[in-house]
Amino acid sequence: MGWTEFAAAYTVFFLSHSIPVRSPVRARLQSRLGQAGFTAAYSALSLGVLAWLIGAAGRAPYLPLWGWAPWQNHVVLAAMLPVCVILALSIARPNPFSFGGTRNARFDPRRPGIVRWTRHPLLVALALWAGAHVVPNGDLAHVILFGTFAAFAGLGGRLIDRRKRRDMGADWDRLRAAVAAAPMHIAAPHRTTLLRLSAGLLLYGALIWLHPLLFGVSPLP
Repeated sequence: MGWTEFAAAYTVFFLSHSIPVRSPVRARLQSRLGQAGFTAAYSALSLGVLAWLIGAAGRAPYLPLWGWAPWQNHVVLAAMLPVCVILALSIARPNPFSFGGTRNARFDPRRPGIVRWTRHPLLVALALWAGAHVVPNGDLAHVILFGTFAAFAGLGGRLIDRRKRRDMGADWDRLRAAVAAAPMHIAAPHRTTLLRLSAGLLLYGALIWLHPLLFGVSPLP
């Protein structure tokens, strides 16, 4: 299907990431599915469409923009370690400032964790992932794919801040000020933090091992 499939996958990806999160649609879906059900369904939809989009980029006509060199894989390997750690520290934890947060009512601005460093850790991970993957994938389809993701991650934080500030009102400014006053680190990491860091390292190793099976390309030089 060439470029037609790639364009269709792109269209579905952005529609699936814009329509369900609109306030009226989200409220209706949450009333039917519940908060946990909505999060699970939305996550499954996002991963499914993302897998289709990546596959469609691989099936698009190959138009090289620059050549591949072994050093380019080192860029991805270096970037993916912090990506995995950020994901492990961010997923399924309270974060009222961004998407992906759970149990946000339990968010403690005195112990904000990774939210002290960035309100949108998942977007930071997305930007690192996409930006690093542009380097060894110098064909037009993949440059469009990863370049767009990197640009979306860079602009997405402002859009989410605007929506969250509108929805939360004065609570947004109050929580932001409280988080800014929290220490940048804790003297003794909590057991949960250590477990999450370990999970991040395991994820990193698993991605290196599974990459050839999932995507047909080894990330090792």
